[in-house]
Amino acid sequence: MPRRSSGTTMRACLVIFALVSALGVCGPALYSRFNTTLTFLDSKSSCPPCICDCPPPLSLLKIAPGLPNLSVTDCGSNDPDLKQEMEKRFVDLLTEELKLQEAVAKEHAHRMNITFGEAKRLASQYQREAEKCIDATETCEGAREWAEALLIKERKITTIWEQRARQMGWEGE
Repeated sequence: MPRRSSGTTMRACLVIFALVSALGVCGPALYSRFNTTLTFLDSKSSCPPCICDCPPPLSLLKIAPGLPNLSVTDCGSNDPDLKQEMEKRFVDLLTEELKLQEAVAKEHAHRMNITFGEAKRLASQYQREAEKCIDATETCEGAREWAEALLIKERKITTIWEQRARQMGWEGE
């Protein structure tokens, strides 16, 4: 809803614009008449004053007939939708604004819920993948420990067989 100071400012601007326009249209004729009057009074020449066929200066009401009655409420009076909108009461406009903000907030919350659900789904998927990796690492670690134990056992057996072979006369490579 526009404020009163805005309407007053608009009127003042329009009045100034109308005055400047009127001076722009009538100014040259007035300047010429004023200038010839001054030169006629200053000089005592025998030249008679020129008779111009200039139209009389236009009044502000003839240039802009609706200017004195101009008001902000006249704005858009031909547009029924705009007129209906301008006639709404301030409380109705505030209520509508609150409803719009509520709708935006609901939409934002809906998008956030979707994003949160997607994040939870991805986190769950990553957690499952991490658990698979942990299980695979534990399996590999268990297999490595088992292989290491077998290797130690095989080295002991190899050492025993090598000792027996040396006792029987084998000298090695």
